[in-house]
Amino acid sequence: MIDHLVYAVADLEAGVDEFEQLFGVRAAGGGQHIGLGTHNRLLALGPHTYLELIAPDPAQPEPALPRPFGVDGMRGPGLVGWALTVEDVDQARATAITNGFDPGPAIDGQRRTPEGGLITWRLTTNALQGGVIPFLVSWGDTPSPATTAPQGLTLRHFHVEHPDDIAPQLRALGTDVQTQRGPEPALTARISGPRGTHTLSTWSTPEPR
Repeated sequence: MIDHLVYAVADLEAGVDEFEQLFGVRAAGGGQHIGLGTHNRLLALGPHTYLELIAPDPAQPEPALPRPFGVDGMRGPGLVGWALTVEDVDQARATAITNGFDPGPAIDGQRRTPEGGLITWRLTTNALQGGVIPFLVSWGDTPSPATTAPQGLTLRHFHVEHPDDIAPQLRALGTDVQTQRGPEPALTARISGPRGTHTLSTWSTPEPR
């Protein structure tokens, strides 16, 4: 199951404003990724899926490593990653390896909410194929952010593109998300809200559909 889609913007508050104008729902929640140099806001896309808006955090010092999802070298706003939710990341990783694909080592993560609460998770760190291969995430005892993020949006369609056939890797991870050949790695999502339906893609502004 798709856990969340990641959409990178240069300025978080400006991105929140733009999405509210487009869809009619204002992103909220989220928080700071301390040490990584990013912060985020969230929008639910259904009962178990959400959209993460992520941007460089000017309140943090420059991180020791590049910021996640390539936000340091953004060509523009766009979808930069996605995640599959699993009950046990380590078991799911072992299954994927048995099926012929290693999604990368698993690490623990956490962030503080604006209210001061602590959210924890465990995820794989594979960053291959330009973001079109999902990472695996488990929230453990933490409720999925989809249950607390602002409601009102619906994910209508999602597919991935790549010059090579990446369907075997996706099947190894247990997902049947639609794939197609394209000139470069790309993600495309069609999302509807109170103010209409728009298509989000990799490194592009939302388009009405």
